[in-house]
Amino acid sequence: MKLAELLGSFAGQVLETGITMIRLEYAGEIADLNTKALTSAAIAGVLRPQLQDINMVSAPIIARERGVMVEEVRRGQEGAYESYMRVSVRTANRERRIAGTVFSDAKPRIIQIQTINMEAEFAPHMLYTENADKPGHIGALGTLFADSGVNIATFNLGREEPGGKAVALVSVDDRITEELLESVKGLPHVVRASRLRF
Repeated sequence: MKLAELLGSFAGQVLETGITMIRLEYAGEIADLNTKALTSAAIAGVLRPQLQDINMVSAPIIARERGVMVEEVRRGQEGAYESYMRVSVRTANRERRIAGTVFSDAKPRIIQIQTINMEAEFAPHMLYTENADKPGHIGALGTLFADSGVNIATFNLGREEPGGKAVALVSVDDRITEELLESVKGLPHVVRASRLRF
């Protein structure tokens, strides 16, 4: 349940308004469960950045009222994980996909963003960037955080191919200010940046 809500929240925070479709994919053991509550939790997570008082009960109804199509897909085990779920959110001109699983320590983990594999834990304050895979990006981000007095807790990276599209997911100890976010967006190789709160 927590994983579903966190994945939905991630997708909802990195997208603009105008959501037209939410797709939930369940693979492996999770696909054999009754996923109604998981789907409701994910929808609530997606919509909460826009509607603070939404909950699992009201989320499917509000999505339907707003014309948001909700789709569930179930499949057998694929890849290295016995069980995982993916949340895909579509707007008129963009789609965001994030997948996660729960390991034996019961902590929800991110295992894929878009088509890029990575492994990361959720944290209260995070920064997500899409960037070109070029030398200096990690150092530039680190310097910005250091200059702002914000301590980095974890730094997770992934890329499609050398020199291609890459993502960074950084968890920090303090809130990321609007000023710091704008500085990150101004870095040479950054295509998109979002601050996340969980």
